[in-house]
Amino acid sequence: MGIGLDKLRPSKLPFHGVAPGKQVQPLGQIDRPVCFGTAANFRKEVLTFVVVGFRGAYSAILGHPCYAKFMCDVECVEYAEALVLDETLAAQLHEMAEEAMDSKQWHAGNFEPAEGTKDVPLDPKTPDGKALKIGATLDSK
Repeated sequence: MGIGLDKLRPSKLPFHGVAPGKQVQPLGQIDRPVCFGTAANFRKEVLTFVVVGFRGAYSAILGHPCYAKFMCDVECVEYAEALVLDETLAAQLHEMAEEAMDSKQWHAGNFEPAEGTKDVPLDPKTPDGKALKIGATLDSK
């Protein structure tokens, strides 16, 4: 891009994920104006780019801050509607889970033990008869 290193601001925060298993120390950062869209419908914002000292598969990777700056009103509305649908679905699932837990269908008596089980007292010092059923073929360890 023809920008000298003297134009970069220091950047002390390393980042990960560019070189597999390695931490990358940037050369610096710079603010540049970026324009997205067409001649008839565009938007211009200043984005901060982190500059590295090696060639990569991409000239730039635009992350969450970029998407947040360029998200238009239609996308915001669609995103908000999707969140409402997610919240509605989550509420319905929560209701269904509560109903299932309250119903008698989840009573432990409905489960049949597997064959080859034995009773193991919960507390051998207490003769209250409370026990667990475990597989009789389990290793003693």
